[in-house]
Amino acid sequence: MDAESTPPPAKYRKVSKPEHSISISTVEMHTGGEPLRIVTSGFPNIEGETILQKRRYVKEHLDHLRKLLIFEPRGHFDMYGVILVKSDIPEADIAVLFMHNEGYSTMCGHAVIALGRFAIDNGYVKAKEPETNVNIQCPCGLVRAQVKCENGKSGSVGFVSVPAFAFATDVEVEVEGHGKVKVDISYGGAFYAFVSAEEFGLDVCNSGIEKLKNTATAVSDAVKKTVKLEHPDSDDLAFLYGTILTDGKDDYSSDPTANVCVFADKQVDRSPTGSGVTARVALQHHKGQIGLNQTRLFQNGMTGSKFTGKAVSQTKCGKFDAVTVEVSGHAFYTGTSTFTLEDDDPLKTGFLAK
Repeated sequence: MDAESTPPPAKYRKVSKPEHSISISTVEMHTGGEPLRIVTSGFPNIEGETILQKRRYVKEHLDHLRKLLIFEPRGHFDMYGVILVKSDIPEADIAVLFMHNEGYSTMCGHAVIALGRFAIDNGYVKAKEPETNVNIQCPCGLVRAQVKCENGKSGSVGFVSVPAFAFATDVEVEVEGHGKVKVDISYGGAFYAFVSAEEFGLDVCNSGIEKLKNTATAVSDAVKKTVKLEHPDSDDLAFLYGTILTDGKDDYSSDPTANVCVFADKQVDRSPTGSGVTARVALQHHKGQIGLNQTRLFQNGMTGSKFTGKAVSQTKCGKFDAVTVEVSGHAFYTGTSTFTLEDDDPLKTGFLAK
């Protein structure tokens, strides 16, 4: 008799399973090393006519579930998640809200790359070879993904996001511990500050993660104190998401250029950052460092994972000269999960070890 069929000893009596007040199922993926937890069932109804209203509703009424899924013991400090919601625009195949350790983003490129595969593999969109279009409504607007399909299997994903633009260049801010530093600010579905790590004596590929994280956070704090952001579409989009430290190699080259993105509450992206690459390409185009349809490799300084990025057309976003940017990468499945909660769990609301 094998171990699986061996009955338990008679002295052990069977006890009833605990009751769970919450049960949420997810699909787990990663893009360039950056995790993505996609909620597939168990989330309460999210109210709101528009996706930005839904984002506000989740923030005001369901934030305990973000903490349950993102925080320890079910998640970790750098976990990232997606909630599928009902779209309010007819051309969207799926609509999503993004969540992280601090709250809710307006755009996430690594998530879009994963969601492209997820939408096809789970029947939201019918696969067509050699490429399938997947339209994803994000809080920043409609993002169009193109998924490579071959022999019934989804593959690499490219996406064209909302118009991206340089908001301000050479902005002088007072960075604690470093004095006055000039930074650039650009939008790629979310606003980022950009500065070369060399300004602080750091190397994005070799300096320790804590040094990079603390320096980028200090830059973000300085920009938030100094710069008032604005977006033509909505005030809900007018906030600094994070700082991207670069290797300073912004002129067009066939060689990869590396960066590390620190966003939200000192969260460190393991991928090159899809919305960050979008914003960086827009910034490079604004400065004349990259032309239209010049593909560039962007590399995460810690993991070495790569995305490609290129500006494909010029456009406008309100008063700003903008470009549409195509970013490409590959996502992979890592598993599925069902997360539960017992009401008498003293740590049921989650925690973060900082």
